[in-house]
Amino acid sequence: MPADDPSNYVRHREKGARDVSYPPSPAALAVPVYDNHCHLEIADGEGDGLSLDEQLDRAAAVGIAGVVQAGGDISSSRWSADAASRHPRVLAAVAIHPNEAPEYAAAGRLDEAIAVIDELAAQPRVRAIGETGLDFFRTGQEGRGAQFASFEAHIALAKKHGIAMQIHDRDAHDAVLSALAQHGAPDRTVFHCFSGDAAMARVAAEHGYYLSFAGNITFKNAQNLRDALAVAPRDHILVETDAPFLTPAPYRGRPNAPYLVPTTVRFMADVLDADLDELCAQLAANTIDVYGSFD
Repeated sequence: MPADDPSNYVRHREKGARDVSYPPSPAALAVPVYDNHCHLEIADGEGDGLSLDEQLDRAAAVGIAGVVQAGGDISSSRWSADAASRHPRVLAAVAIHPNEAPEYAAAGRLDEAIAVIDELAAQPRVRAIGETGLDFFRTGQEGRGAQFASFEAHIALAKKHGIAMQIHDRDAHDAVLSALAQHGAPDRTVFHCFSGDAAMARVAAEHGYYLSFAGNITFKNAQNLRDALAVAPRDHILVETDAPFLTPAPYRGRPNAPYLVPTTVRFMADVLDADLDELCAQLAANTIDVYGSFD
């Protein structure tokens, strides 16, 4: 491969002292669903982790029909767009992550980075701008101006290209909702890894926003997420992994991957007291409504 081939890019998740073995595969879903947000360019697990093909094959074996691969900077967004162009089970989201925006701004490169995202967003299998948004947990007051500027630019890109937008919202609920109201949300706006409560879920429902739930809904301290799921409209909920992060219980801390989506879906069905197959069919339909067909 040439040195500038986007598929050469890889990031490595810090392993530390945690268990880095992949959890066992859950029982397959009878009705396939999709992983609405993952970061498969990040290597995790024992050795070099799983290749993209291995990730997709494991996922397919348990009823995960495809994934939306999300970028967060120039390199990972290029990787995501390239992966989607090569694999029929992958669609891409591209963006400058809110925690990356201040670094690009400090280097005088934020406009350049957003121009790259604009170029990538024109590709046919790039179906979302994401993940973008606001993060007041990791970025202090000094970086928030860049975050707001970047978020506004990404909102405009989603509208320009007529594609969805995936929002990263950490400790910034009111500010995110205010920005969407001020600048006008894209038609298909998704709160990736939704972290609000039932009250916020109701606000999202009023505006037609989609809520995507990840493996942390299974955590003991996440009653707010379960309450939010319970009141969210069924036709506006999605499921994701945010892999390799947020591995569902009882495997919290171990590497996450799209093949573990069934664990989260079954938990969601229990929270909703819903028929599993019917919930899967709804989740799959919602994914297609947001991102379009994978074919």
